[in-house]
Amino acid sequence: MTTRSISELLEASLAARAHRIDSAHEEAFRLFNGFYEGAPNLVVDIYARTALIHNYANDPAQNQETIREAAQYLQSALGWLCAGIVKTRNGETHQEKCGVPLFGAEIDRKIKEHGAWYAVDLTMNRDASFYLDTRNLRKWIIENLKGKTVLNTFAYTGSFGVAALKGEASRVTQIDLSRAFLNLAKQSYTLNGFPIHKGDFIARDFFEQVGNLKREKKSFDCVIIDPPFFSATSKGRVDQVNESARLINKVRPLINDGGVLIAINNALYVSGKEYMQTLETLCKDGYLKIRELIPASEDFIGTAASKPITDPAPFNHSTKIAILDVRKK
Repeated sequence: MTTRSISELLEASLAARAHRIDSAHEEAFRLFNGFYEGAPNLVVDIYARTALIHNYANDPAQNQETIREAAQYLQSALGWLCAGIVKTRNGETHQEKCGVPLFGAEIDRKIKEHGAWYAVDLTMNRDASFYLDTRNLRKWIIENLKGKTVLNTFAYTGSFGVAALKGEASRVTQIDLSRAFLNLAKQSYTLNGFPIHKGDFIARDFFEQVGNLKREKKSFDCVIIDPPFFSATSKGRVDQVNESARLINKVRPLINDGGVLIAINNALYVSGKEYMQTLETLCKDGYLKIRELIPASEDFIGTAASKPITDPAPFNHSTKIAILDVRKK
């Protein structure tokens, strides 16, 4: 364990990320990644004027004094904060896992990124409803999908679809098993003045809906596949450690000739080398080609004082993002 106090560690991380603080306090970023920066059981994210502290300790009680000190430091150093929340990964109750108030009362409900608004519900789920590591991908989507039709699978709260519409995609279809998550996506549409078409939000199992789209002979200029590292339903199983190629092959028939596949693997125990081998094997038939790799946001990673569990190279984080060009037979 580091000999530096959590306040000292936060002060250093704040100095390194000062450029991420916008004057209107509308944006979101990772202020402190303790795994890389000296306190492996603690992560601090900023969503507009709300601080979100993640307690990753196996025994959460042992981290309470650290969290109290962190909260005091944040309130002092960032006087514009209006609220603080703590999420306890190994909490005893669902509420502890989803987040309980630390200070303040006005929890933010939206953030701004690359000119687009995103609705957030910081205590709806164990996650924060908006992933900070994929900021660079949302920028890429805004800049590269104008006029394109987009299918966003495993959409969660639909941020990639929102980015596509911000970049003037012609149409976006969002698929997720959870209607609650898709409802938050609709709130993001409303924040940006995007029209809401009911048929563009499909609350259905990935495997079932992909089969439906194939039978209907639907196709898209871009398909985004960002599954959880593992899940299983009666319709199929997602296993990003052992079967990422199978999921990619599921959606390939839905992509138009000359289209784009955005493939994301966030499995911590899959190295960058292993994922690249998977992609390169898929590309051997000549109908897929790796265009570029998108790095995770620098603030999300931090100073990298500790080595990751598995080497993500040539990616910079276990969130491994690849853009692939698609040809049809």
